[in-house]
Amino acid sequence: MQQRPGPAAREGHDHVVLYGWHPVSQALANSGRRFHRLLATENALARLKETLAELPIEPEIVRPSAIDRLLGPDAVHQGLYAEAEHLEAPALDAMPDDALLLALDQITDPHNVGAIVRTAAAFGVTAIVTTARHSPNATGVLAKSASGGLEHVPLVVVRNLAEALITLGERGFTRIGLDSEAGIPLDTVTPRRPAVLVLGAEGKGLRQRTTECCDLLVRIDAVGAIRSLNVSNAAAITLYALTRPGAPTA
Repeated sequence: MQQRPGPAAREGHDHVVLYGWHPVSQALANSGRRFHRLLATENALARLKETLAELPIEPEIVRPSAIDRLLGPDAVHQGLYAEAEHLEAPALDAMPDDALLLALDQITDPHNVGAIVRTAAAFGVTAIVTTARHSPNATGVLAKSASGGLEHVPLVVVRNLAEALITLGERGFTRIGLDSEAGIPLDTVTPRRPAVLVLGAEGKGLRQRTTECCDLLVRIDAVGAIRSLNVSNAAAITLYALTRPGAPTA
């Protein structure tokens, strides 16, 4: 199975765009990030200097309108804009024995993927597996929605998700697919580590081939009038259930 080094590399992009307080400040605090450019308003720079002992790049002091021109008037940049290199992704065969991974099956909306990254960082996910096609680049809107989570949860880009799941299974990973029609309630099981939670796109869900590569399928039991959930909300609920102390073990 071939793995690529990062989401942007697959499309020929040589840098990521980060904007907003959390994405930029978390990136600046990450020694693994390499920066090409940092734009900051005077107020934002003063806040950065209160938070970080040292900046890895000399900032350009600008007015907010200069960042507006780069991003558009609707982007909430909070006076910070950066261009940086992608973080190096770990290899699947280098994952630790107690790893908890997420695998995203053609989830294309950058807001959703960013929210999933943020949730993954909150619950200690080791890495997120995504595909070279049918997935957004780790830049811009995705990075903003991740709220700094990209600095803590690496994205591992693969050509074929099914092949990646097969490889993980051979390494002893428990592969759990989230499926609204599954027979096993989520709150009855927690996988033995290492494990990978597989999430499908809203509407389509998991593809048949992806489902075939899972060891078990679980569902979230909703009790209200609306039974369907946004995929990022479903990810948060599932990760909470799978990482809570004292949960049953599969």
